[in-house]
Amino acid sequence: MAAAASEETILKEAKKALEPDYIPRDDEEYMNERQQTYFQMLLIEWKRSIHDAAGQTLQSLADGPMREADLADRASSETDWGIELRTRDRQRKLVAKIDAALRRIEQGEYGYCEVSGDPIGLKRLIARPVATMTVEAQEAHERREKISRDD
Repeated sequence: MAAAASEETILKEAKKALEPDYIPRDDEEYMNERQQTYFQMLLIEWKRSIHDAAGQTLQSLADGPMREADLADRASSETDWGIELRTRDRQRKLVAKIDAALRRIEQGEYGYCEVSGDPIGLKRLIARPVATMTVEAQEAHERREKISRDD
């Protein structure tokens, strides 16, 4: 609960510090305080939206199982629930990545490739705020994974 309160405080301070339409630009110093605040706010809001969606799923489950009389309808409902639960599981894993990205911001490591140490790039981070590698390092990693899977 303390983490949620802390994130709420960070979010309020970030919104005060940044203009409402601020987007990091390449002509700024890379990973300056404004950019770090922007990504911190982006990550916390993303995490909050995931938690809200998960709460809605839990509420739907708590409301009780659907009991369709028709077997086909029941099978369809169960398939839908299975997809929903798999989606929530993927999002649970995403929350762990978001938390790791928030820790990297606190430690001053956010925005830099964990393999090469090079800047990941603003466009990549805006598209995928939990990215930990440059595009080149990610592609090399995926090639190595594919080769090891093929063996």
